[in-house]
Amino acid sequence: MKARGTDRRCPVDRRYVFLYVLYRVVVLTSLLASAFIIQLSSPDSEPNLPFFYLILAAYGFSALFFGLYLWGRGLVVQAYLQVVFDLLLITAFVYISGGISSSMYFLYLFPIIAASLVISGRAGFLAASLSAILFGALVDGVHFGFIGAFRPEQEVRTSLGSMLVDIFIAWGVFFVIAALMSTLTGSLRRTREALRAAEKELIVRERLAEGGRVSASLAHEIRNPLAAISGSVQVLKKDLVLNAEQGHLMDIVLKESERVSQSLEQFLDFALPSKTVFSPINLRDILDETIKILRGGGELNGKIELLGNFRTSNVPYYGNAGQFRQVFWNLIKNAIKAMPDGGRLRLEFPEPRKKEVRIVVADTGRGMTDEDKANLFEPFYSGFEDGRGLGLSIVRKIVDDYDGRIDVRSELHKGTEVLITLPVRKPAAA
Repeated sequence: MKARGTDRRCPVDRRYVFLYVLYRVVVLTSLLASAFIIQLSSPDSEPNLPFFYLILAAYGFSALFFGLYLWGRGLVVQAYLQVVFDLLLITAFVYISGGISSSMYFLYLFPIIAASLVISGRAGFLAASLSAILFGALVDGVHFGFIGAFRPEQEVRTSLGSMLVDIFIAWGVFFVIAALMSTLTGSLRRTREALRAAEKELIVRERLAEGGRVSASLAHEIRNPLAAISGSVQVLKKDLVLNAEQGHLMDIVLKESERVSQSLEQFLDFALPSKTVFSPINLRDILDETIKILRGGGELNGKIELLGNFRTSNVPYYGNAGQFRQVFWNLIKNAIKAMPDGGRLRLEFPEPRKKEVRIVVADTGRGMTDEDKANLFEPFYSGFEDGRGLGLSIVRKIVDDYDGRIDVRSELHKGTEVLITLPVRKPAAA
């Protein structure tokens, strides 16, 4: 991504720097061809040698900038140098081609456009400002005699008012183009960021789908033999007279079989679209039930302090109770794992909006690394040593099924906050 796009440490797109060098060569070649055509059409006129020298010098600098591009360092500085060099070059072209009477001052627009596209909208305004300064200084200098005309026949006497009108028109064009390019490039950058986000979202969804297919196949291959093993061990435990150690081993087999069975259930919930039955539910009651189960299992112990308005809120909703049990179960389990030494767990239903229901699960645990954030919803990726990497994937899938969104904010060693926003559902719509 960095080789093709924008480096995080460099706001300049490498491809645009190359295109800038390339388009400069195209413009210079066009000017050179035009000069030759004019010379051939007027064989009696003297050749404008300084014009040709400037073009050759510009070719040389283009080769230098291309070498800097291949070097690949200091692209921001290089881009600014190219803009400044081009503005100086254009000022020289304008001077030798007639000064204020020259039609070549339109060339100032190209560095302004290039600065906006290659660097930023602010750079476009800086280029417009420098263009205005250079062009204004040139025209004022020639008009007041501080700078002599390049050729005697180019010396044109105009009134001060006419000269000022020409300058203000040129300045207006420079800054209008800079403003338009700033708006355009801002829109392009936002579109590019949105496309990258959509591309990442598509990759996550493809991996979710692939993980679903793998998990479904795996579950069907293991489920029946596992059930047979668990059932056989239960029968043997009842029929045989076992000592304490043998009974303990039997318990381990049954416990681990149950754990694998739960994993398989998670696989199937993740992989296969469940035949859900929607009905009026209360999210507060489902969350309270989940908390009681976790307390009964000893996972919500005295080390974890529960905060929030989850006890007093009334959150009616129309959906599937089983799905929301999974959502609360996975989010709270993750929060507990993130606080092995205890902490504060905030469970909250923020004030409902007109068409939205919101759920907050926040902990003061270890937080997430950059790698964890990048792979947050990918199946089979877990930031915990004993994790299976399906909890948040299942939560994400359920939230997507309800046309909701899930936002996660996390800071390393400071905790994680998960905000789920769900659209209000109605029985008829469901």
